[in-house]
Amino acid sequence: MRILVVEDDSQTARFLKQGLEEEGHAVDVATDGEEGSHLCHIYSYDLILLDVQIPKRTGLELSADLRREGIDTPILMLTGRHSTPDVVRGLNAGADDYLTKPFDFDELLARVAALTRRRSGSVSGVLHFGNLQVNRLNRQVRVGHRRVELSPREFRLLEHFMLHPEQVVTRVQLLQQVWDMSFDPETNMIDAHISNLRKKLERYGDPRLLQTIRGAGYALRLGDE
Repeated sequence: MRILVVEDDSQTARFLKQGLEEEGHAVDVATDGEEGSHLCHIYSYDLILLDVQIPKRTGLELSADLRREGIDTPILMLTGRHSTPDVVRGLNAGADDYLTKPFDFDELLARVAALTRRRSGSVSGVLHFGNLQVNRLNRQVRVGHRRVELSPREFRLLEHFMLHPEQVVTRVQLLQQVWDMSFDPETNMIDAHISNLRKKLERYGDPRLLQTIRGAGYALRLGDE
């Protein structure tokens, strides 16, 4: 999943980013409400971890603004306050859940998983394309009934293609969405990962799903190149 952490405390932000990335998630960090709002309008996130007390625009204000703008990404509010009125204000502002600091990281992961499962009723946690199945909840990939073992980066790469089937995806898009880079390092990094992913899928019987579109990028398509 791609997760946005909006947290002005650098130590907490670093702790969340490292822990979530170790779980295989892509994590962006914003240090204030304005930056958080900006990122929400550039990228599509699966979850937002939002601290209440952030500068420029509070977590309550940002949550309410996102909901007014039609952004329905699940929001887990983080706060040092634990009184019932504070919880009610957060939920009324559009938050889906509330976690009081300090918290155990395992509890955070459980809340994240619960929000993801809850949302799967409207946004499927399982993606299908041809004989290929990607489960975004348990991060498993299958070709038919056979499980395919992928690295975290390969999973994120395949997940991005599965979310945009039959569409040409450019190198710039992959760098931004999968590698979190805003520039092209001009290496064969993307080509190497595409090649490895393609070989793993073909090993289990899905021929040439990942196609190279000359001069444009790559696409997940059925049929020959």
